[in-house]
Amino acid sequence: MSGTDAERVLIHREGRDGAVAHVRMNRGDKRNGLDAAMITGLIAAGEALGADASVRAVVLSGDGPAFCAGLDFKSFMAGGPKAMHALVERHGVANVAQRCAWIWQELPVPVIAAIHGVCFGGGLQIALGADIRYATADAELSVMEIKWGLIPDMSITQTAPRSVRLDVLKELTFTGRIVSGTEAQALGLVTRVCEDPLAEALATAAVIAGKNPHAIRRDKRLLNEAPALPVAAAFELETELQVELLGSKNQLEAVRANFTKSEPRFQDPE
Repeated sequence: MSGTDAERVLIHREGRDGAVAHVRMNRGDKRNGLDAAMITGLIAAGEALGADASVRAVVLSGDGPAFCAGLDFKSFMAGGPKAMHALVERHGVANVAQRCAWIWQELPVPVIAAIHGVCFGGGLQIALGADIRYATADAELSVMEIKWGLIPDMSITQTAPRSVRLDVLKELTFTGRIVSGTEAQALGLVTRVCEDPLAEALATAAVIAGKNPHAIRRDKRLLNEAPALPVAAAFELETELQVELLGSKNQLEAVRANFTKSEPRFQDPE
């Protein structure tokens, strides 16, 4: 297990050949509140995994009693104006605070968030940066920034509308009310409710890791990009990505494994 930023974020490689990366926020005594070290640790973890072609799926979780309670205001207040201003420094297309949530969408492989306990404010926006979200029925989720007189500003405008109706998102944002994992599933915030989200997330990640990694990466790109394109451009993207796969080594390996009823042995992207 490796750690970043004073062990705020741990990465453990799971499954066959370590193809599943389990990223764990490691500040359980503070319900994984987002201080500067946690934010930079999440960014560093995302960047490292994004550059590692052997990673085929990622699971994102929190240590202790909660997934993430959101921004640790006390730590940033103690750091003075400089600490707060550091959050809005540009980091590519996003600022630093946005980057720790958005980076999971930039990863070329699927990311699954395993949610338990509280998932508030910035914690919810990190979870929304994942492609799939599993939660316990009694998890508590909230777009909580209005409680502090603020707006949600950690990439929610680009992630939540993919899963949640706009009127529902507005109601949650305007009120800051807390919803259970069960209600969150009904609203679209959560993909599935289960007793053990982490075990389920790791199991799903293992299934994904056993598929053609070139196809999985193109799946994520297609489903992220095509909905925002005009019809003709979306169809062109489907065709372009499919042509890249047809007859490739991994695609032929998938065919061979299916016909012979054997385990496929896919090659990682270069």
